[in-house]
Amino acid sequence: MAEAIKKKKAKRTVSAGQVHVLATFNNTIITVTDAQGGALAAASAGGCGFRGSKKGTAYAAQVAAEKAINTAKQQYGLTKADVVIKGIGLGRDAAVRVLASANVAVDSIKDVTGVPHGGCRPKKARRV
Repeated sequence: MAEAIKKKKAKRTVSAGQVHVLATFNNTIITVTDAQGGALAAASAGGCGFRGSKKGTAYAAQVAAEKAINTAKQQYGLTKADVVIKGIGLGRDAAVRVLASANVAVDSIKDVTGVPHGGCRPKKARRV
């Protein structure tokens, strides 16, 4: 059987992209995407070695953001980014500050945290 010769994939450069920050109380997930939303790099506080309640801290979010952004800068040449933040965890601000320190220009910051409009019925009141 003859083995198929694979062509080397052309290295793609993405100068402007999006940084999605999902900040929950338990973890922070950073995803760097291109303008259409295709993922380029991702990192989470849990994936960076933090465990338990430490995953929800601002420092863990900072480490995760550094990892994801540095990967995107090295592999794709990211220079400008729109930031999309979702959630109410401690990592919201920390992740955005990392962008400035990594010399990535922040074009816009958008909050897309879900807000219930009526929503489902709340849990019953706790008895004291």
